[in-house]
Formats: sequence, C-alpha cells, structure tokens
Amino acid sequence: MGRLGNGRSGGAAATTRVGPGDPAPLGGDRGGANGEAEPQRSSEGWRLGAPRLPRPLVPRSGAELAIATRSRARGGTQVRGEEAGSQARGASPFDCSLASCLLRAWDPAHAGARRPPAPQAGPRPPAAPGRSPECEIERPERLTAALDRLRQRGLEQRCLRLSAREASEEELGLVHRPPGHHSQRAAANGFCVFNNVAIAAAHAKQKHGLHRILVVDWDVHHGQGIQYLFEDDPSVLYFSWHRYEHGRFWPFLRESDADAVGRGQGLGFTVNLPWNQVGMGNADYVAAFLHLLLPLAFEFDPELVLVSAGFDSAIGDPEGQMQATPECFAHLTQLLQVLAGGRVCAVLEGGYHLESLAESVCMTVQTLLGDPAPPLSGPMVPCQSALESIQSARAAQAPHWKSLQHQDVTAVPMSPSSHSPEGRPPPLLPGGPVCKAAASALSSLLDQPCLCPAPSVRTAVALTTPDITLVLPPDVIQQEASALREETEAWARPHESLAREEALTALGKLLYLLDGMLDGQVNSGIAATPASAAAATLDVAVRRGLSHGAQRLLCVALGQLDRPPDLAHDGRSLWLNIRGKEAAALSMFHVSTPLPVMTGGFLSCVLGLVLPLAYGFQPDLVLVALGPGHGLQGPHAALLAAMLRGLAGGRVLALLEEDSTPQLAGILARVLNGEAPPSLGPSSVASPEDVQALMYLRGQLEPQWKMLQCHPHLVA
Repeated sequence: MGRLGNGRSGGAAATTRVGPGDPAPLGGDRGGANGEAEPQRSSEGWRLGAPRLPRPLVPRSGAELAIATRSRARGGTQVRGEEAGSQARGASPFDCSLASCLLRAWDPAHAGARRPPAPQAGPRPPAAPGRSPECEIERPERLTAALDRLRQRGLEQRCLRLSAREASEEELGLVHRPPGHHSQRAAANGFCVFNNVAIAAAHAKQKHGLHRILVVDWDVHHGQGIQYLFEDDPSVLYFSWHRYEHGRFWPFLRESDADAVGRGQGLGFTVNLPWNQVGMGNADYVAAFLHLLLPLAFEFDPELVLVSAGFDSAIGDPEGQMQATPECFAHLTQLLQVLAGGRVCAVLEGGYHLESLAESVCMTVQTLLGDPAPPLSGPMVPCQSALESIQSARAAQAPHWKSLQHQDVTAVPMSPSSHSPEGRPPPLLPGGPVCKAAASALSSLLDQPCLCPAPSVRTAVALTTPDITLVLPPDVIQQEASALREETEAWARPHESLAREEALTALGKLLYLLDGMLDGQVNSGIAATPASAAAATLDVAVRRGLSHGAQRLLCVALGQLDRPPDLAHDGRSLWLNIRGKEAAALSMFHVSTPLPVMTGGFLSCVLGLVLPLAYGFQPDLVLVALGPGHGLQGPHAALLAAMLRGLAGGRVLALLEEDSTPQLAGILARVLNGEAPPSLGPSSVASPEDVQALMYLRGQLEPQWKMLQCHPHLVA
C-alpha cells in the first residue's frame, strides 16, 4: 500500500486504486460493475485466476492520493489556496491507519520565518499583488500542474477521492503548540506552518500503537524540523539527503552534516546525507539508497514509511539544481515499498519547476499504484562527491548499526565543494550556459512519454499441472496455451533432458509466456519446469530472450544452475549465480557467490552486490531461476523478486521447479503483480564468511561496475 499527500499544510482529498485500467474503488479491480471477470486473451490461451470481485477498503489494497487546496492554521494565521481550482474542498485528515496525508497550495507570505530566495535562471517575473517577491516559487500552480498531469496520464481516475476534515488541535498538539519538514515545535519555518509528516508519525504511534516509523526525506533542503522533533526518539528513524555544500546552503546548520546522528536514546536514528555539490543524478540517488538507507531500514524493520517527497531534488528545479530525472523517483518509491508490508505514505514537500514536479509526482503515484518503474536513463556512475558523502554518512552511522559493521566505512576527507569531478557537470550557475543546457535537456526529456504503455496482462502464471491449492490475486492470469509443437521441439533438440514429454510441455508453456513478455502483452510471469530439466530450460529461456528482442538480459540463478559454457561473452547477458561453490568473478558478466546462511548476509548480498550490478547493467529482461537445491525460503525469494522488479520496466520472469510449493508460486505472483513482500523481521548479522565473500567480490568487480562503489578512493 502507498499514499501520496502533502506535507506543509492541510486541504481537500482525492485518492488512488490498485492497478491499471478503469476507475474503481480502492481495492477494486479491472472487472465490470458487478465484479465479473474481464476476459483477456482468453481465446489465445489466457484465463483469469479468479473472478474480480469488489473488495472493501483495507490498508494494503492500493495507493491513495490526498490533495489539499485549502488550510487554516490555528492561532490566527491564514493560509490560502483558493486559486488551486474548482476541485478544491475542505481540509484534510491525518489518518495514518490509511496513511493519508496532504498536498498543499497556500500563500506563503503568511508562513512566518522564510528562507532567503534561491537564485533563478534569468530575470524573475514581477510578484503578484500582495505577495512577497521572495516567495514566488511557492504558489498554487505547483498543485494544479501536478493534478493536471495526473489527470492527463489517467492516474487520477485510478484514485479514490476522500472526504476531508480539519486536523484537530489535539492532533496538531502531538508535535506543536502550534506549529512540511522545516516546521518546528514552536515556530513556522521555510514555507512550513505545520509539520505534517511529524504529526503523522506521532499520530501513528499514539493512536495505532506503532513502534518503528521510518521517515525518508528526499527534499533538497534539510528537514531540520523533523530532526529536532525526533532526534532523541529511537522509534522514528529519520533519513534526509539535502543540498549542503559544506554548510553554505540553507538552512546553514551544522547539524545538517553527516555526523549529526541524534542524541540520547536516539543516537543513530538520525541519518543525514549532505550533498556538497549540485548536479547529483540518478546513480547518486540510487547508490545512496542501496549503500546507506536500505541497510539501516531493513535492520530497523519499520511498520510504516513516511516520505517527505520534495521534488526540488529533481532535474530542472531552481532550488536544488540537481539532475535526477522523474523516473528516478519511481525507483526510489519502489525500493521503499519492500519495507513495512508496503505501507508507504508520500507527502509532497518542495518542487518548483512545474514540469519536473508534475512528472515526478506522476512517477511516484503510478508506483504507489503498483505499476513497475520505467527504466532509468543515463549512465549509472555515482560521482566522487556523492561517494564522499555516502561514505561519511556510513562512517558516522557504523557504531550504531550492525549492518554497517565489519565493512570498510572509514570516513574520508571531503574535497572542496568548488571541485567538479572529471566526467561530471560543474555547478549549475543561474543564467549560465550549464544551467541553460540543463533546462534544454529537461525540456527534451519531458517531451518524451515517460510512462511506458501498460501491457494488457500485468502478471501471468504458466503451470503444467494447475494446483487447486494455488491462491493467486484476482487479476493474475493463468496461462493455458503453449508455443507451436514444432518450434518447441526445435528449441529442445540440443538438450537431452528436454526430450521427455513433461519437460517438452513445460518448455512450450514457457516459450509462449516469454513471447508474450517480449511482445509487450505481458509484463511479468512465472513458469514451472521439471527439476531434471531446470538447467536446460533456463538455457533455452536465455537464448530465446536474446534472439527475440532483449538487448541486455540479467539472469539471477539460484541453486545448481551453471552458466552454459557456450553462451556468448558479448556483454548482452549478465549471469549471477547465488549458491555457487565459492565467491568468484569469473568475468565481468559472470559472478558466482555462495548463498548466505543468515538473513543479514542475504540482505547484504542483495543490496551490496545483486542490485548494484543490476542497476549498472540496466537490463531490459530479468530471469530469476530457482533451481535444484536453491535453499531460498519463500519470503526471501519474494524480496529478491520484488527488488528486481524495479529493473527492466518490471519485465521479470521467474522459473520454478514443478515440485515447488504452491505457496512459493503464489507469493512470487503477488510481488510480481505489485504487492509488497512479507517482512523478513529484524535483520540478523551477516556471518564473517558472508561478509568476506561480499567484500572479495566487490573488490574484484568495482573497477568495472561503478554502482558497487561506496568509497570515493575507488573512483578512477
């Protein structure tokens, strides 16, 4: 489940639905008005797993969007949003059981303390009557532009509109009297009157008894208000990345640096990642999640994730001057959805380039709805300055987190902020040629359709003998058809193990499913094969994928599934074998590692090896094969599939043995269809052997795969 709302003041509400298709209530599906199944490719071999029945409003059933247009700050301060359009209504709740929060549009001239204006490219337009010129970037059009884009993309129609109410003084008093993320206990600040994320966290703790809440602040400004409110509270893990420039960027606070880690019982529960130069892009943001945030988040094991979703950290924004593209926020959202059973609430904070803001909001909402993230653009190579910041934050947090111990987390000297690393753009000076080039690049980027066409089938399951105990989501398709017999036999001919009838039948079904994925009719799928034919079937799947449209194929093989010796080493396939005999980088595109024995080791392997390699490779097809002796439990397999779903536009094919439990097939079908994987519980410590294997492979592969790097000294 996910939510998108707005964090700086209240307003009216709208919502979201679970998957693509016609408008439906939260928890509904794409069937007809009476809940009947909607036929899809039924004449060509597809059938629905079950009729689509209306479902009640429940917390995990989908994403929800609450849009604020008007709020009244108590104590006499008026904040207005009448200009936001005729759809405006009411004020909005802080209902964390449904994780609904708010977008806001208001006149910041009444917001109290304000930061100095950011430099703008070119001349600033004249201020509107009655407005302070320094507050021109905070205007109602931020809301209407985002809402208009949601409507254009058909995303608002998949949302459930909520009624709204004002927050009570008692609710506001959970953190204020009175006094998104800049607002403090007794003072408004930085366009923020009420700190909605902080109020939501306190509300979730008080009313719903939650004990562990993760707050992720990807706004380009430090959310010092949230930090101050929870810095001694171990029940709230606060992560903020922000433009810092060695303290020379607003809010100019020493406590925004990496070594500010909380105090008292909250030591280690404040995580600051200061960006010391502008121009951070997709690779930098993803690296920060993989090497810093997610290891701590899994160890923390949150029950709820709140996101201070400021899109001034996106490309084109005059405040942030960063270069992350809108689709990057889809990937960040999807990585967070594997936590807390998918209970994610995104609350709009900053974002002052209307086009970039609108696209980024769309990317976040479609991901909360369960859609796969579009592929990332550009090379995935973190810059020197980003690696310095990540390593400094890891070093500051290592004494407090087991997941960072026994790794190389030595702090490094910071390079001067004026230094621009080789191969990376210099700071974007307002009005300068680099800033104009960035604006031109953004315009070109936004002219392209960012949302990939949704396949008619999100997930399909191809089994040779359907199991009556297999429980599938209502909109997962059970495939009945197979490829032509002659074609199947031709692919099977080189493999003796595929000569048996049961293996040939399973192969025909897999080929039909794979063709549907490569043709864009199916997004993801699950196929079964006899254990004796697992290696041969995987070999056929790899070769078929590469010969029928896949340009870069990632194969994650678990168990006794060796890479075919005659598979070409042409850089088009990356083979990762987990549960190999030993840790070995046999080539840049062939890596083997033993299966970690502890959950902590498994998470370290996924976050520190599998995903960095996958994001560096940028595949357009992912195969996950659970072969003989794979040794992976259902929740671990589900987590792996869910995190790999962020690659290749969600085009993931899972290959299972026929004697795998129906529960394993069911849980994989659910996560490939967009549901959150089950929690692994509190993370255990990786064994010394697991740590040694991981560090060895990283050392061998970092020169070729830059996403593995989290230490700046390794940058060429």
